[in-house]
Amino acid sequence: MDFKAILRTFLKIILPLAFGCLLLWYLYSKMDLGEIWNVIRKGVRYEIILFSLLFGLGANIVRGLRWGLLIRSLGDKVKTSNVIYAVLGNYAVNLVLPRVGEVWRCGMITKYDKIPFTRLLGTLLIDRVSDTIMVGLITMSIVVFNFGFFQSFFAKNPALLDGFQSMFNSIWIYVAAVIFIAGIWFIFTYMSNFTLVKKAKSMLQNVWDGMKSIWLMKRKGLFVIQTLLIWTGYFLYFYITFYAFDFTRDLGVTVGLIAFTMSSIAVAVPVQGGIGPWHFMVIATLMCFGVKETDAAAFALVVHTVQTAWLGLTGLFGVVVLPFTNKEAPVAVNDNTIA
Repeated sequence: MDFKAILRTFLKIILPLAFGCLLLWYLYSKMDLGEIWNVIRKGVRYEIILFSLLFGLGANIVRGLRWGLLIRSLGDKVKTSNVIYAVLGNYAVNLVLPRVGEVWRCGMITKYDKIPFTRLLGTLLIDRVSDTIMVGLITMSIVVFNFGFFQSFFAKNPALLDGFQSMFNSIWIYVAAVIFIAGIWFIFTYMSNFTLVKKAKSMLQNVWDGMKSIWLMKRKGLFVIQTLLIWTGYFLYFYITFYAFDFTRDLGVTVGLIAFTMSSIAVAVPVQGGIGPWHFMVIATLMCFGVKETDAAAFALVVHTVQTAWLGLTGLFGVVVLPFTNKEAPVAVNDNTIA
């Protein structure tokens, strides 16, 4: 293995995982692990957590159906089972390589349904943007109706607020943005005859065609309904676990929604399975509502571990089943933009 391959492996796998594990160690090293173990061993109704997993699986299946709706709006044909298995497999791949799962699922649909990879990237962007909008709307509603929580949260975690402020106060952020935009404009304006630039333009056109799927879609109402079902499923996937612990079962839906939102924000950090950032957000949120630190830590450890294992198992199922359900399908597609 050459140096570049080692470096890529380090940046894609080892570095994110090391960051997550280091944060996890930092969070739990200061706590009474014996007390946490007692909660895990005696204070959890695991049958409730196992029941919650059905809602996570259901939400991911609907996500696959919604992606299929976007793809078909472009006039392309795609097997329903393929988009569902590809979405499930997406999460298994992400547990090893953060954010690579999205590329993998597009590659699988390109392979089995003969749809250009870059067109699928466009639909994937719409898929992800719609989720970002949902998280943003939920977060805004929580900020408006529970402003006191955020005051308390940042008061107890001032380093987070300082980090945000220092990032946006740095002039180099804006200088870099201007240089980047100017560089892109110069390349596409004065270097348009270069073969590489032509390929880039072609790829971007395909991505744009994929993104137009939201406007071309005839069943926009179904897209909205599926989006709401996905996020309702994800919320229940998280909130039902509250009833598995004595110290969270009476906190109520509002606290559940706040904790769910904070955990969703943490998942945006490119770390395998959100390990570390997810635990930090959930523990900090529960503590703001009076849950003991060790109890909150036990909740985060149990819920995250079980749900991550579930994502891995269902995702592995999707990865394994895809080739068997497409034995007669072509294995390649003529799409020069993939390279």
